[in-house]
Amino acid sequence: MDHIGGMEAKVKGLLREFASYQKAAVVSRTLIDKDTGTVTVFAFDEGQGLSEHTAPYDALIYIIEGKAEVTISGSKYLLREGETILMPANEPHALKAVEKFKMLLIMVKS
Repeated sequence: MDHIGGMEAKVKGLLREFASYQKAAVVSRTLIDKDTGTVTVFAFDEGQGLSEHTAPYDALIYIIEGKAEVTISGSKYLLREGETILMPANEPHALKAVEKFKMLLIMVKS
C-alpha cells in the first residue's frame, strides 16, 4: 500500500490525532508532500507560535481545535475551532497560540 507522510494511503482518522501537544513546543506532521503542495497538521502549546515570515506560496489554515492569533501584513485575526483563513503568497504572516491549538496547513505551490 502507498504511504503518505508516514501513514498508509486510504487510512482514515481524525485530524486532531495526527499531531500531539508537547509542552512549550510546536509539533508538526506532514501528511502530503508533493511538488504541487503540502498538507501538514500542527499542534501548538499555549504561548507558542511562528515568528513573522513570508512564503512564496498561498497557504490555507483550518483550525482543528483551540484558538490562534494569526497576523497577516500587520492585521490580526483571532481564529477558533472550525474557522479558516487564507495567507496570500509573499505577504508577511505570523501565528501565536492564544490557547493550545491544532491546525491544518494546506500550501499550494502551483
